[in-house]
Amino acid sequence: MGLNDHYVASLKGTLLKSVDNCHIIDITHDVKPFDVAEAAYHVASCYADFPDGTVHVIGVDSEPIVNFGGSDGSFPSILFYNNQYFISNDNGFFGVFLKEEKPQSFWRIDDVLSNPKLFKFPTKNMLLSAATRILKGEKLKDIASPFEGFKNAFTPVAVSELNLIKGHVIHCDSYGNAITNIHKSLFERDGKDAPFIIRFKRKDYFIDVISMSYNEVPPGEKVAIFNENDLLEIAINRGASKTNGGAEQLFGLHKNDIVRIEFTPKGSKQTIDDLFS
Repeated sequence: MGLNDHYVASLKGTLLKSVDNCHIIDITHDVKPFDVAEAAYHVASCYADFPDGTVHVIGVDSEPIVNFGGSDGSFPSILFYNNQYFISNDNGFFGVFLKEEKPQSFWRIDDVLSNPKLFKFPTKNMLLSAATRILKGEKLKDIASPFEGFKNAFTPVAVSELNLIKGHVIHCDSYGNAITNIHKSLFERDGKDAPFIIRFKRKDYFIDVISMSYNEVPPGEKVAIFNENDLLEIAINRGASKTNGGAEQLFGLHKNDIVRIEFTPKGSKQTIDDLFS
């Protein structure tokens, strides 16, 4: 929703008026409009830092769709997972957020679609309304009905081939660091103890070592790390903000760009130069 308009203030005011001693934490208000995969990335990256009972409201693409254009619709719903609540329109967010994990329970919010006035600001009138009821101690069975299945938005996944992992940049943060969907577990499974190069954009842009931290390389040097969430990240040490440097600007790395890790097990290739021949 951004911070240039009144929308976020309206949501917070509603919470403060409705729930005593409510702690409000902003994850981000800069998700690209309707990009539920980006929303899922942000929530998945930090929800584990919150205590049990936390209620997350995901106000991205929040207006329900009721049998529009032959679609089976999307409806405001509640996911209960790892003892926390995630409230969103069922627009694909839940599937991207969970990946292969299973929820503790999943619920479709009752009695919202019959009131057209609620569609004026669905994040507040549908999603936040359910959140306040949970925060006040109401049971899910009094707010919603159990439901089987939820939608999964399309999002690229890292794929593994012979001596190769191919992934994508899924986010560029405010430092210009390019975060990929290549997980450390995939890297260790496919390339354990084998030499490798990480290749991106142009053939002269490559990294052949994974560092533990940014400062393992001199300032201004390119670096690859597995970040706190074990996702491969390509950065420039002390590369300033994304408006003034970083891998996003200096390498031209952007969301959805391909990143390749090519392994060279013994007997496959001899030198880095061979990889580009």
